[in-house]
Amino acid sequence: MTTSYAARRFDTLLEFVKMQGCGNDYLFLNCLNVPPPAQLPALARSMSDRHFGAGADGLVLVLPARGNGADCRMQMFNSDGSEAEMCGNAIRCVAKLVYERGEIVREKINVETLAGLMKLELTIEEGRVPSVRVDMGQPCFSPQKIGVRLEGERIIGQPLEVEGRRFEMTCVSMGNPHAVIFLEEPVEDFQVSRYGPIIEHLPIFINRTNVEFVNVRGENLLRQRTWERGAGETLACGTGASAVAVASISTGRCCPGKVDILLNGGALAIEWRDGESVFMTGPAEEVYTGRWPD
Repeated sequence: MTTSYAARRFDTLLEFVKMQGCGNDYLFLNCLNVPPPAQLPALARSMSDRHFGAGADGLVLVLPARGNGADCRMQMFNSDGSEAEMCGNAIRCVAKLVYERGEIVREKINVETLAGLMKLELTIEEGRVPSVRVDMGQPCFSPQKIGVRLEGERIIGQPLEVEGRRFEMTCVSMGNPHAVIFLEEPVEDFQVSRYGPIIEHLPIFINRTNVEFVNVRGENLLRQRTWERGAGETLACGTGASAVAVASISTGRCCPGKVDILLNGGALAIEWRDGESVFMTGPAEEVYTGRWPD
């Protein structure tokens, strides 16, 4: 006898929250007081599927801290199941989630990630968190630490040829690798889905890379599109925006200080001066809550 889909029953259901920052959307599991589910890469792939799942750029677990001054820990997986070190948009949503669910009710919290300890400052209005400022730490320019097989202390304005098209690439790590490419043509017209995956998988990148394509639109004003490692093009990327601001200042396209970055899904404000931490400020929004068969 075949059981109809409507009649199927599951032993357990995972409660999740879908959240987004500038359209960069993730499915969040609050595991502060319950054990995390098994087979996380496979779960991330199935839940993130835009057609057969809940649909997202990835899966994020909020876990108990393991010390080192952290209030909680963030573990994240891209939509292809690969684990990522850090996500600037997701971590703002983590802050909103733990505050509004009454888990950690403070204006300043520390979150442990694979990229290190991140310090967050919450904007609180009538018990809600509309935006968060994140100390992203100092950018890294070392090719060895970024994971790029190129010589030199910094990779800035490095010539790069892809399918007969010449680019200049600046490599920055914000806890995860980024290749930033400035364009003269409008980024809206650029073939991100063509060049993004090719650059992501170039053999020079040991662990693949995120790729940002950028226009300068005014004084300290940039327009960015991102091809994310393991997810494809997304509406926004917080670590990518941080890397873009650093690259724009390092190449003289922007002045040190605050840089406004326009993304497909919204805007982020990035602050940086050489030798200091990068600060990112942006929104965090809850979309809906749901349950997933475990």
